[in-house]
Amino acid sequence: MQTLRRLALGALWALAAVGIACAMVWAATTAGIIKPLVVISGSMEPGIMTGDLLVATKVPAASVQAGDVVSLQGELTDNLVTHRVESIQPDGEGGWTISMKGDNNEFSDALDYSVTGDVWKPAAQLGGWGTAIMRVGTPAVALPLVIGLLGRLGPALLTPAPARARAPHRAGVATAEGTAA
Repeated sequence: MQTLRRLALGALWALAAVGIACAMVWAATTAGIIKPLVVISGSMEPGIMTGDLLVATKVPAASVQAGDVVSLQGELTDNLVTHRVESIQPDGEGGWTISMKGDNNEFSDALDYSVTGDVWKPAAQLGGWGTAIMRVGTPAVALPLVIGLLGRLGPALLTPAPARARAPHRAGVATAEGTAA
């Protein structure tokens, strides 16, 4: 039972570390520092695969160059579109007009993108993580995981730890009061 208890505590500490990492990602996302993006189409394959997780950071639109991969709000779908920049031109009003195309697409995007301020640029690509995160978040996977975890951890953590044996009291050793027994 002691081994099971140690394994349960190890699993609990590992889950706590994952929880802290998730909280940090959530905080950075909420603060607008990063934006996790799950790739849902093959328009950028083979460089960026369907199911990859992209972690994007903000960069000034003025620093974007042709050939960069950026994520911009699309007017047609109102979703972020992650494609390669074909051209970027100042629009005369302090903003930029950006033309993009997916690496795996035959034609450029139907509409150009009007941008002011910052754009999202992928800083990290985690292959397949997007699919895993989306699957774990579904009730069909999350509920059995939580029930199984509680079924494994619960009994081990609720069972009291065995009492530790005390060292035998030796004659002639000073006690807390400073007298010898």
